[in-house]
Amino acid sequence: MSAAGLVRRELGGVRDAATLLTRVPVGGGAGRPEVAATWFPLVGAAVGIVVASVLVLASTVLSAFEAAVLAVVVEVLLTGALHLDGLADTADGTAGRDPEHRLRIMRDHAIGVYGALAVGLDLALRVAVLAGLVVVGLPAPSVVVLVAAAYALSRWSLLHAALVLGYPREAGTGQGLVEGLTAGRSRAATGVLLVLLLAAGAVLGLPGLVILAWSWVMARAVSVLVAAWARLRLGGITGDVLGACVELTLAVVLVVAAALLRGAF
Repeated sequence: MSAAGLVRRELGGVRDAATLLTRVPVGGGAGRPEVAATWFPLVGAAVGIVVASVLVLASTVLSAFEAAVLAVVVEVLLTGALHLDGLADTADGTAGRDPEHRLRIMRDHAIGVYGALAVGLDLALRVAVLAGLVVVGLPAPSVVVLVAAAYALSRWSLLHAALVLGYPREAGTGQGLVEGLTAGRSRAATGVLLVLLLAAGAVLGLPGLVILAWSWVMARAVSVLVAAWARLRLGGITGDVLGACVELTLAVVLVVAAALLRGAF
């Protein structure tokens, strides 16, 4: 492939990644999800920048709690609650008797008690942590960079689970990514993530680099645990579980970063 063709393919991958992970009308599709996967961390960082920018700007005229709620509302609108839906379906699926029953529950669009609780607690935790970033007095650029890094890590984390597991259904959401993702593309996504984290570290300084390193470790840990659970309970990975992986990683990374921040800045 020529250099121009390679550039066009990768730019198309960025557009497709935005289409897969957000509701922003960029005109992309899902024809090459394995190419789009390379750019998941970049799209995640972009979502995080928007969320953090809303948080910082809103906190100048609203309370920290109100600003955090508004930031999360913007995120939900931006992503179409895509990953929250996956979290809800996965949580409901834990009540199933066996893999087939769990997968059948997860296909049901109705949200049960487990799903409602999972989404409610996830959103409450996110609002609390984002509000805490404002209360602790972290400089605005640091808030934006730290949140962007957390969102980038959360979109990267799903790739491990997608790479190591097969798809347990004949067809469904996430099948193209799970079956098409290669180790090369996963490594490329990790390279993109590394560039983003190094850029974030340049803003945050040495304490920030330590926080980002721990965030990386926790993101990988969540991904490994989610993959292990999916293998044991479902016999593979679905789009819903990938969405749950994003939400769980984001929650863990934000909590860990917030905890470390109190002693670093």
